[in-house]
Parts: sequence; C-alpha cells; structure tokens
Amino acid sequence: MDTQAIKDRVIAVKAKREYLLQLLEKPDLGALKIDVSQALEEMDDLLDEFHRTFPNEVI
Repeated sequence: MDTQAIKDRVIAVKAKREYLLQLLEKPDLGALKIDVSQALEEMDDLLDEFHRTFPNEVI
C-alpha cells in the first residue's frame, strides 16, 4: 500500500471520528456510549500513529 492510499484511508477515518463525537453527545445513547468512546480512543491511537510514522503529512 502506498503512502497516498494510507493517507486517504486516514482522512476517511478522521471524518468518521467527527460523526462519533456528535453521536457521543446524544443523551439517549445508553450502553452504546461505552462502545463509541472505545472507538474514539482507537481512532485517536490510529491518528497518533499516523502522525508518528508520517510526521510531515498534514491531514
């Protein structure tokens, strides 16, 4: 997989992260709030790893 393909996928993940943040704010989420929080945490880890691997790439 080339760098551009990885960057494109990370951009897609970042866009979905924003949706999860909005979802987390909903009061009727119930037990799914734990899963959404976990997904956000894993996405943040992925984004951090991307920035460590490609420090000069801006997404």
